Amino acid sequence: MRYTPRISALTALAAIGIAMLASAASGQTKDEQAIRALSMQWQRDIAAQNVDKITALYAPDAIVMMSHTQPARGTTAIRGQWAEGLKTPGLDLHWTPTRIEVVSPTVATEYGTYTESFDTPQGKGTDTGSYVTIWRKINGKWRVALDAPVTSKPLPTAAPMDMGETQPVMGSALTWGDFTPPGFDPGMKLAVLHGDPGKPGAYTVRLQFPAGYRFPVHWHPGAENLTVVSGTFLLGMGNTADANAIKTYTAGDYIYIPPRHAHFGGSAAEGPSVIQLHGQGPFQVIVGAPK
Repeated sequence: MRYTPRISALTALAAIGIAMLASAASGQTKDEQAIRALSMQWQRDIAAQNVDKITALYAPDAIVMMSHTQPARGTTAIRGQWAEGLKTPGLDLHWTPTRIEVVSPTVATEYGTYTESFDTPQGKGTDTGSYVTIWRKINGKWRVALDAPVTSKPLPTAAPMDMGETQPVMGSALTWGDFTPPGFDPGMKLAVLHGDPGKPGAYTVRLQFPAGYRFPVHWHPGAENLTVVSGTFLLGMGNTADANAIKTYTAGDYIYIPPRHAHFGGSAAEGPSVIQLHGQGPFQVIVGAPK
């Protein structure tokens, strides 16, 4: 019977251990449920375009690592990224957690898949992919420390090299025609140097503006490579026509304008100006700011 006290003590320790494990498991279950609820609320806040609530979900030093872009670090950068992303027309974003694992009292991981749809000038666009989110408990509240969605779409393949014949175009032989997109004042002229700007594929065009011409805020679905050929060209970037944002460019200056970046401007009062644009068609002009 001399082993009885020892066995009793071991039994008691085992019971305490089981109770502690049960308590830890219960805590993990509650944390998992809390994170799952936050993940669902996050999606509702995106649908409501509530940038404040979305940003508040992130830790102050959080990092967002989206496919094909530079990481956004910290509250200001993440807020700006979401504010720009929520302007996407018809945005509909959903994700489904595959697994949420609470690895410690203050750290949890989540991974799963997402689907996204949005409106484009060519119709409905879609994207699918997977994601990893690392959660960190700060002052008793779970916050996103790392958000890393990864698209399943590959990078666009490079356009095949054009092996056609050389096609010189003399400046004196350019054919200019009136170019008045909806919402623009008359007076602007366009000459096509290469390609068909109204169809998919590479294009090069020149635009001519009379002295003092002004064009409104507008944007293009594709990127623009702009070179000033002659005269003084005025250009401002932004969703509203703010005269303070206008900068002056002269012959030889080059400007890269990313897709969906609103801009405005015109020609100086002293004389006409000519710019050259090249990019991938179709070349579309949409008045106003992207929504």
